[in-house]
Order: sequence, then C-alpha cells, then structure tokens
Amino acid sequence: MSALALLFLIAALGLIGWIVARARALRFRASPTRRFSSLPQHHGWFVAMWTLLPALVFLGIWHVTAPALVTDAVIASPAAATLPPPGLDRAAILSEARNLANGDAYGAFHPMSETLAPLYAREQSRHDWTATAIALLLAFAGGALAFLRVRPGFSARTQVERVVMGLLLVASLIAILTTIGIIASLLVESARFFQIVPITQFLFGTHWSPQVIDARDPGASLGAVPLFWGTFFIGAIIAMAVAVPLGLMSAIYLTQYARHTTRRWMKPMLEVLAGVPTVVYGYFAALTVAPAVRDLGVALGIRWASSESALAAGVVMGVMIIPFVSSMADDSLSAVPAAMRDGSLAMGATQSETIRRVLVPAALPGVVGGVLLAVSRAIGETMIVVMAASGVASLTLNPFASTTTVTKQIVDLLTGEAEFDSAKTLAAFALGLTLFVITLLLNVVALIVVRRYRESYE
Repeated sequence: MSALALLFLIAALGLIGWIVARARALRFRASPTRRFSSLPQHHGWFVAMWTLLPALVFLGIWHVTAPALVTDAVIASPAAATLPPPGLDRAAILSEARNLANGDAYGAFHPMSETLAPLYAREQSRHDWTATAIALLLAFAGGALAFLRVRPGFSARTQVERVVMGLLLVASLIAILTTIGIIASLLVESARFFQIVPITQFLFGTHWSPQVIDARDPGASLGAVPLFWGTFFIGAIIAMAVAVPLGLMSAIYLTQYARHTTRRWMKPMLEVLAGVPTVVYGYFAALTVAPAVRDLGVALGIRWASSESALAAGVVMGVMIIPFVSSMADDSLSAVPAAMRDGSLAMGATQSETIRRVLVPAALPGVVGGVLLAVSRAIGETMIVVMAASGVASLTLNPFASTTTVTKQIVDLLTGEAEFDSAKTLAAFALGLTLFVITLLLNVVALIVVRRYRESYE
C-alpha cells in the first residue's frame, strides 16, 4: 500500500472515531439529571487523536529506520555475499540497487546492482506491508481504547487540551532547537578553523586570497577585514543611502499627505518589493543596473569602472529593503500621539514644519530601529552580491570599483571540489559565525530601541 493511501486510511479511521464518539456522547447528554464537563465534540476529538497520533508517530519513526532495516536484510541474504567490503564501493552498489528497485533509475553501472535490485524490491514490499499492518493495528487499538473511556464523567476536554498544548510546545521547541543546532554547527567548525588560523589574524588581517594559501602560514592569506569592509560598504552605506531617504519619504507621504484611497493602493504596491525573490533582484542588478553603472562611470571619466561594482549591488540591495524601512517608519509615525501633531498645528506651524520638528523627532527611535533591522537584512543578503558583486577583496572607497562581501565568499568557498577539512573550506564557517554575531547584535539593538520607543507612548 502506498504511503498516501495509508495516510488516507488512517485519517478515515480517525474521522470514524470522531463521529462514533461524538454520537455516544450525545446519547449520554440526553439525560437531564447529569452534569457534563466536556462537550460531545471533545469526546470526538479525544478518540480521533488517539486513533491518529500513535499510528502517525510510528510511521514517522518507521520512515527513518526502514531504509536501514531493508539494507540490512539485503546484505544478510546469500545474493549479497560477493559485495565488496564496507566503503564507498559497497555504498554505491547498494544505492544503485535501491534506485533500480524504486524505479528511479533505468540502468546500472555495476552488474551487482541489477542482481540486488529484485531483492531490494521484495524486502521493501515486505517491510511496507509490515508497517501498514502495525500502523492500522495501532490506529484501531488506540481508537478502541479511547472509545471505551467515553463516559458521562470523563473529562475529555482536559485530555484534548493537554495534547494540544504538547503539540504547541513541540512546535515551539523545533524553532529553538533548530537555532541551537545552527549555532552549534558554526561553533564546532569555526573552532576547527581557529585551530589552524589564529583568530587575530582572521579578524584583523588585511589580505584575503583563499586560492593561494601557504601551508606554513595559512592565516596570511585569510585576513577577513576586506570582506567585512565590502559587506559594510555595500550593505550599510550604499544600500542605506538608497533605502533610508526613499523609505522615510514614502512613509511620510503615505501617512501625512496621501489620501485614503491613494494610501490603500500605494502601500501594497510598495510592499510588493519585499515579496520579490532575491534572485530576481540579482538578475536585475547583473543585467540592467551593473552595465548602466559602468557606463555612468565611463561617462564620468572613470575608465576602469567595473561592471561588478559595489554601487550596482548596493543600489539594487537598497531598492530591495525600501519596504523594511518604509514599513517601520510608517508604524512609528502613526504611533506618535495625535495630540502632538494637533498641538503643533494649533500653534501656527505648517504641516511640513510639524513633520520636520515634531513627528520625525518623536518617531526617530522607531525609525532608527527599522534602519538597524534593514541593515542586518542587507548585510546578510546573498543572491544580489553573488550575481552582481565581484569576488575581489579590496579596501576601497570608490563605489565604481570591484569589491566583495562575506556572503559572496561563503558561497565561493563552499562550492567546488576543495577538501572539507582544509582551511579554505573551514573559513566559510568562521565567516558565517562572524556574520551571525554581527546580525544578532544589530537585531538586539534594534529591538531594544523599538521597545523603548513603544514604551514611551504607552
């Protein structure tokens, strides 16, 4: 039986359990002298959960362990006696045989794979039917035991709420554990890198050339200061020079000058920019903005202006994060008490003076928080700098020159055929850890600023 058909069957058993338990609870409620702590649907959900959860938990565990069980059964058969010793060759043959058995391949490079493919198919079918029988048995047994507990005095509502709270707790822990796993992986691999390259050389070195690493002194070619500067130059200077004025002015117009109908149409159109995939921005930067920036540099007399300049990547990145700045500025301006605006106008100030001297200063902490969040978003951007920025690490203030970023180098270091244990590959994890710490600090500062701003008007 296919997995989809089995899931539908288990869901049908759960639905049947819900209907039957609810009908039984309704019969109990027909007596006017009894008091009930749960509604009929609570009893129905109690039986449905005990029908579904044991079977689904078993299927989840089985999905993880079944491939290893099938492989062990195949290896234990006489037909697999001629397999090579454990290693890459054996793994390749078994993987090829599994693909042939599942219909994911149309031929084999090793004759042994064709011999083991029917055995794989037979063992897979046997294990699938075993899992189907156990899952259905668990669903039926769980539903039956839960149905027997449906009585007038049984508090099904409490049981259902406990299960739901447990599921919500698991959902919350998944995000937390994922974050912990990411941090742990970065820390472990970065520690291996810093055993090869001193952390001071990495953080304060000014020469970045991972293609040519001296085995006697690998840190001499892995100084990350040019990468940090390029990231800051593109994401925090050029991008913010585009995003902050445009985002702030658009927020001022939409909150203070625009009519209701105009705001209703323009605000969603502006926020569409936040939903555009970053790879689309990358194509736009590489194919449209970069040649235009190069032509502009040539027209200004800069003959060596690059088509992979910091200006091209920074401008497109700034356009991408305009909605972030505009949205935070919009919320901050709207949160300023109306009494401050009305008082300024009542004192004879014009609308522009009120915006300049009252609203913007009052909303400035929220705007600053939004800018910091936008900066953290910009310096972590990957696709735009991969497609529009250069791979040359340089310390330059010229926006028409080539430069690179941390995210661009991480992509370059983790692609190709370099050894995973080499300093070149491990440098990507150190860069990732550094970038993670920087963005985390920016987010923390931004949240503190926004929280203090909100508390001042509550």
